[in-house]
Amino acid sequence: MADQQQPTVWVDGRVLDDPREPVIRVDDHGFTVGDGVFEAVKVVDGVPFALTRHLRRLERSAAGLGLPPVDEDAVRRGVAEVLERRHLPFGRLRITVTAGPAPMGSGRGDASPTLVVAAVEAQQRTGRASVVTVPWPRNERGAVAGLKTTSYAENVVALAYAAERGAEEAVFGNLAGHLCEGTGSNVFYVVDGELRTPTLASGCLAGITRELLVEWCGAREVDEPLVVLSRAEEVFLASTTRDVQPVARCDDREWDDVGPVTRAAAETWRAREAEHPDP
Repeated sequence: MADQQQPTVWVDGRVLDDPREPVIRVDDHGFTVGDGVFEAVKVVDGVPFALTRHLRRLERSAAGLGLPPVDEDAVRRGVAEVLERRHLPFGRLRITVTAGPAPMGSGRGDASPTLVVAAVEAQQRTGRASVVTVPWPRNERGAVAGLKTTSYAENVVALAYAAERGAEEAVFGNLAGHLCEGTGSNVFYVVDGELRTPTLASGCLAGITRELLVEWCGAREVDEPLVVLSRAEEVFLASTTRDVQPVARCDDREWDDVGPVTRAAAETWRAREAEHPDP
């Protein structure tokens, strides 16, 4: 019987018989310097959600990093093959594109990109979240600001910081001192009854869940100081596996219950998500 904790993996055109099979070279630029981009896609009852939007963002991230155009047909084949091999009632696809093998160092070689699609079971986030703000800013003016790259060390450090303080997510400000994003989530908040979220100019990732919530719920995109969370009436996180997750605590601020704007956003999300798997 297959280990359900192990992913089903497709690499450069074939599904691996054993996901532990060594297939990525030690000189792959994604491994040596984090030169790659990726997408995490929710799977519900064997069907990927909003795959087209995720692939568009994958292409934008690759272009921003200077990688060759992503072979969308190949990605879709990989997705179909792993999901045919493994039915997921609820799961996650990880689509990764790296620059491929290259000389040791920052410079790229002339090899073809490495393309990996992996599918694994996942747990949907439930309940309310506790978050902390971290002392390290996002650089909204950096070369990879807003791109979904495989360089996640900053997020690893921030999540460890949050865990040490009893929280499950860390929230960044940016160099301007404005609210930016979580390590793997976008942040929405309510002031004077109005739903708001940072603009993409803040350096935050253009989250797919964020994008749909802005379209479906009419959230206003605005940049405000990070301390706005201390006076917000409601706060929630949005991401691929969170959907709309209310925040119960942010640093020393607590909310007794889920607010009406958050409830309405969650209800709208559930209704609209059910209408079509690829909105």
